[in-house]
Amino acid sequence: MQLGEKLASRQARLGVIGLGYVGLPLCMEMAEAGFSVVGIDADPRKIVEIKAKRSYIGDVPTAVLDKIVTSGKFDATTDPAALATCDAVSICVPTPLSKTKDPDVSYILDAVKGIKQHLRRGQLIVLESTTYPGTTDELIRAELESDDMRVGRDFFLAFSPERIDPGNRTHGTRNTPKVVGGITPRCTELAVLLYSQFIERVVPVSSARTAEMVKLLENTFRSVNIALVNELASMCDVLGIDAYEVIDAAATKPFGFLPFYPGPGLGGHCIPIDPHYLAWKLKAHDFTARFIGLAAEVNQRMPELVVEKVSAGLNHQGKPVKGSRIIALGVAYKRDVSDMRESPALSVIKLLQDRGGRVTYHDPYVPEMTMEHGSMASVPLTDETLRLADCVVVLTDHTSFDIPHIVANSRLVVDTRNVTRGLEGKFGERIWKLGAPAPSAQGYALAESA
Repeated sequence: MQLGEKLASRQARLGVIGLGYVGLPLCMEMAEAGFSVVGIDADPRKIVEIKAKRSYIGDVPTAVLDKIVTSGKFDATTDPAALATCDAVSICVPTPLSKTKDPDVSYILDAVKGIKQHLRRGQLIVLESTTYPGTTDELIRAELESDDMRVGRDFFLAFSPERIDPGNRTHGTRNTPKVVGGITPRCTELAVLLYSQFIERVVPVSSARTAEMVKLLENTFRSVNIALVNELASMCDVLGIDAYEVIDAAATKPFGFLPFYPGPGLGGHCIPIDPHYLAWKLKAHDFTARFIGLAAEVNQRMPELVVEKVSAGLNHQGKPVKGSRIIALGVAYKRDVSDMRESPALSVIKLLQDRGGRVTYHDPYVPEMTMEHGSMASVPLTDETLRLADCVVVLTDHTSFDIPHIVANSRLVVDTRNVTRGLEGKFGERIWKLGAPAPSAQGYALAESA
């Protein structure tokens, strides 16, 4: 039976390399559609959890994993030899940056090495890991292709960028459109056929390079616009204007404007990292990606601005940062997830510690973490803990936080996520907000207008 027939009848055996935030949800959708799926990951702890039917990914409920594993449609292993039985393989491994901001494709190369050892005629290989334009063609194709194994004839190769948004309850793997671009038209056709079996909408593009560029544009767009509103927040601090009021008023325009909101900096695996892949690739063409560099500069400075706001709030109460008891409220990079990758909260905590602040943290999704100054555990958020703190700085807007209660029991709250909106009038000089005038300045403005 040809590969196209196997995919269309869902008799193909599928493999997924990398069982993290992208790979494990992908396996679930494949298995739910009726495919036999094997997941491969170098971390034996993940395999143990899967075989015990316990999910370690927030977007995959344990009950769903239990059902899929029990059905016999999904198994997991650390052994790449399992790839020999697969008709199609999706690569979902991390693609971090090196210390010099260069792409680290070592995880991709390790995955391709395992595939090469077991490559057979008729297999489809799809890279999902975010990377620079040309990786699929220049790197993976070069590794897998030989005189006897030609892409588009003997095996098939495509790129389809992952679009996972951890914690998103509206858009998941199945209902987020999937972009697909192959090395040859037949590669694209087969990759579209594969993903069409378990994803609602598949969008083919002309090449793998185009598909690679699509993902980088998506995240560069977000990075640049977040940098714009972060700089707006800095401007508004200087000018004594509430940035959130400005953005919300601008958002009433029914065309030509898309609201973004400021925060303590960029976090997660994609937005802080992906634009650097594009900038790195362009250097080889003597092209400087100026927007990307400027956006990174603005966003990377936000933790320092947060610390300055904390310092200003404490100074207003006659206290220095040194020796002050500060609670960081939330350390995950976004609300309602445990993911701490590139979280700006970690930079804020380190900067406050470097200034002598006695920093603890509370995050219901992160019970403990390791930082440069040692390990830390989440402290209980009791009334006594709040009253003893000199400052509470809101860094992640988890929906479980009872913000009115927190503000009512705190001496000083520095809000980087606009969660205290509507509470300013009641609690006066207790709330200091990123991107808004100092409370004393607000009071002066109100007095002048009266």
